[in-house]
Amino acid sequence: MSVKQNPLRKYIRDGNLPHFFCSGCGCGQVLNYFLKAVDDLDMNLDEIVTIGGVGCTARIPVYLSTDTFHGVHGRTLAWATGIKLYKPELKVVIFAGDGDLVSIGGNHFLHAMRRNLDVTVILVNNFNFAMTGGQVAPTTLFDSITMTTPYGSKENCLDICKLAETAGATYVSRWNTDKPMQSVNSIKKALQHKGFSLVEIMSQCPTNFGRYSLKTGDTKKVLDWIVDKSVPKAKAEKMSNEDLADKFVIGEFVHTEKPVFLGTTVYNQDEK
Repeated sequence: MSVKQNPLRKYIRDGNLPHFFCSGCGCGQVLNYFLKAVDDLDMNLDEIVTIGGVGCTARIPVYLSTDTFHGVHGRTLAWATGIKLYKPELKVVIFAGDGDLVSIGGNHFLHAMRRNLDVTVILVNNFNFAMTGGQVAPTTLFDSITMTTPYGSKENCLDICKLAETAGATYVSRWNTDKPMQSVNSIKKALQHKGFSLVEIMSQCPTNFGRYSLKTGDTKKVLDWIVDKSVPKAKAEKMSNEDLADKFVIGEFVHTEKPVFLGTTVYNQDEK
């Protein structure tokens, strides 16, 4: 397909397609949502740096015609901090999976939010360490069977958006791959936001999470499982904690302003 047929192709590096994602994986959708947001905002790719660590989601920046940093597991926000302190005018976007961001990368995640570092994080949550074979992750639901929990996980799962809100992120939202318009709009808000912004997108992983935890490799069935468990924020506010115990609340949770971290100083929203 040519650029004329699909204007979003102009943001993709020449020769980098087809992508490496498994058939049915939601990472391709998230890549498309990001490109749509960039195109709607008419952003200059020369002013964007994209960062990926290790994992399925971390490969998204490889396909983008931006300056890109692709390195080791869990250190995306450490690199982002260095880039923002050196060139604060750059827009830094991190693509990370749930394992990469809140397991080995959890310490950097917490402190970047505490500081209100001016970066955008697009988190693809597929409920497991997918690239390395389907191990249990911080977001894996209680009692779920994975490659490393054949009798079911006995650890409570982590609500990343609640963690982000508590730690000090100033823009926080969660959607799933079945919500393209909402996902694109949230990414647009995050890209325009001054401060730490997090957009979590829950995604189907039929190759590992689906086969291990849901006993199916059917992409639609895995996505249907996510959709069935997704509850809009307005509806969730009227439900009891018991009714929400195995649900995913979706929506926009935080959109506020506070001074942004610049190393030796901070600056406010209205400062250049």
